[in-house]
Amino acid sequence: MPDLFDPLKIRSIKFLNRVVVSPMVQTSSVDGFANSWHLVHLGSRAVGGAGMVMTEAAAVSKIGRICKNDLGIWKDAHISQLKKIASFIKQQGSIPGIQLAHAGRKGSYTSPLNKKGLTPLKPLTSNEGWQTIAPSPIPFEKNAPRPIQMSQKDIQNVISSFAKAARRADKANFDLVEVHAGHGYLLHQFYSPISNIRKDEYGGNINNRMRLALEVAEAIRDVLPDKKILSFRISYTDWISGGWNLEDSITLSKELKKRGVDIIDVSSGGTSPNSVAIAKDLIEDRDKMKTESLIPLEPGYQVEGSASIKSKAKIRTAAVGLITDAKQAQDVIFYNKADFTFLARELLRDPYWPIRAAIELNQSHKLSIPGQYYLAWRDQEDFQFNGINIQ
Repeated sequence: MPDLFDPLKIRSIKFLNRVVVSPMVQTSSVDGFANSWHLVHLGSRAVGGAGMVMTEAAAVSKIGRICKNDLGIWKDAHISQLKKIASFIKQQGSIPGIQLAHAGRKGSYTSPLNKKGLTPLKPLTSNEGWQTIAPSPIPFEKNAPRPIQMSQKDIQNVISSFAKAARRADKANFDLVEVHAGHGYLLHQFYSPISNIRKDEYGGNINNRMRLALEVAEAIRDVLPDKKILSFRISYTDWISGGWNLEDSITLSKELKKRGVDIIDVSSGGTSPNSVAIAKDLIEDRDKMKTESLIPLEPGYQVEGSASIKSKAKIRTAAVGLITDAKQAQDVIFYNKADFTFLARELLRDPYWPIRAAIELNQSHKLSIPGQYYLAWRDQEDFQFNGINIQ
């Protein structure tokens, strides 16, 4: 059975281990440009031993941002700075990945870094807001502006925007492109019956609601070199009765695989503010809470979704969500519940988590470390390095 620090080859790309830096919004860009913050933030995780480092969601169009300080890839001018980051990640032996996204109705918000957190910016009353688009004119939440229902032309423009962004990602030397089709953003808005009430070929039955995601996959695969990897992040359940569910996700994953998608990154939720994340041991008090659905937060709470999709759709998967310790991550890989473990906040707290995890699991002999840091690690108990990378 595979271990967390075993290599894996997909197409022509070889991952040195199965630890991945999950996309994490930094809201630190101006006009979509990556900068020194992104280089240090992502570069330090590559130095720390992750098998792949993925950027935060990069907006494929200006109106596809969540907030104005999101990373972008909607114009060629963005390529240069992104290329510097991808090149540095590669120099550390890690695989550079980039996530492409369109927020749809969940755009035009303030930065989560401001004192009020994410709050909607209405385009008619704020100079910083913009008109959002969606499959149907349904606001995400009570105080959010009403999105415009997308026309056929709007839909084709979005498909084109994803394809152009994928070309730019290739030029920027990223080896993996991931499409963000989860967390209630635009592609998820189309495939979920909660947010899509269209009556045309992009609404109604599941085949119609999946259509945009599949067309985006086809458009990107057409422009992405065969040697490079295409991944899709999905929400495998809406956590709401009558919403998108696991069986739907298995169906979608099978269709994405037919269109050249290599990995399904399995997350959940995000399409309704009425789904509330809560510790699993408190769910017995759900009757006291005025909400449609409770998300049972516990370590690895989305792993079984990954395992089901991997088994039934016969496609490689990534598990994400409250994966924080080495043994837990090892078990996900060893018991074949996913091919990758995506870590987020744990890697914000400790960029060198992969090295520490490898030592704990007695797998440090599978790691290479930067020569500049060798003296810091050589005296660690049970540490047996595989090699030294001299920069």
